[in-house]
Amino acid sequence: MDHLPKAFDAHDHSHCAGNGIAQAEEILAKRNLRLTPVRRQTLEILLAEHRALGAYDVLQRLAKAGFGNQPPVAYRALEFLVEQGFAHKVRRLNAFTACMHPGQDHAPVFLICRLCDAVAETPAAQVRAALDAAALAAGFTVERSSIEALGLCPNCTGAA
Repeated sequence: MDHLPKAFDAHDHSHCAGNGIAQAEEILAKRNLRLTPVRRQTLEILLAEHRALGAYDVLQRLAKAGFGNQPPVAYRALEFLVEQGFAHKVRRLNAFTACMHPGQDHAPVFLICRLCDAVAETPAAQVRAALDAAALAAGFTVERSSIEALGLCPNCTGAA
């Protein structure tokens, strides 16, 4: 697994999108599921840039692509992508971002830039280990966690 988040580096997003779609199709084929046209378009929207998008932002982009403008269209596609591990919900922003490690069991930390809203997904094994140890000391078992850090990306650090 690549341990460096790409979101803050200048790179070709079309490469991310192409790889993301190909990985999703491969994983779904093994699960006997498929990317319907609206699911594919939704994933392409999320993969187009490393930002978290709200459901209504996704809905507007889906409508422009001819998929209608009823909220269930976006919510069903986003729900499917999250359930299958191709997207994450970023709770702080009440938005969704494409998963950068689909098909891998992982618990990422989301690094959210407070100026430009870029979101990087980075592995969190050490953070999760510390969380599990603290929970164990309290007699608690962590079943699911979402860790989000707010700060400045390298591009915005100088602008602040």
